[in-house]
Amino acid sequence: MESEFHTLGSFEFPADVQIIKGKLESEGIMVFLRDETTINSDPLISTAIGGVKLQVYTKDKERAKEIFDEIRNYATDSEDKPIICPNCKATKSEVYYSRKSIFYKLFPFFEPKKYRCTQCNFITKPSQ
Repeated sequence: MESEFHTLGSFEFPADVQIIKGKLESEGIMVFLRDETTINSDPLISTAIGGVKLQVYTKDKERAKEIFDEIRNYATDSEDKPIICPNCKATKSEVYYSRKSIFYKLFPFFEPKKYRCTQCNFITKPSQ
């Protein structure tokens, strides 16, 4: 069972994952960064392969998730107020890109920003 991994999160660039990696390791949780070397050698393919995956052993999943939730950055609006989920009213949303069409896969910077609630997984567009 210890050889099974749980992906805690995915990050566009290897530098984005270093703080959470350091925090988890300081708490005694082994961390593995899948695709980090590939993206370090060619950062332009990060979106194509899904970014750097932060993985922990499945046995450490719950504790790692607690630590990650304590220090992660949640989405805010232009006035630095947290994005509120219209479904469950939680203030724990993250920026979300679906990249469903081939156009957005090739040119991800054109895709309109959306938010995904980490509590209920509801996806919403920002209010204009």
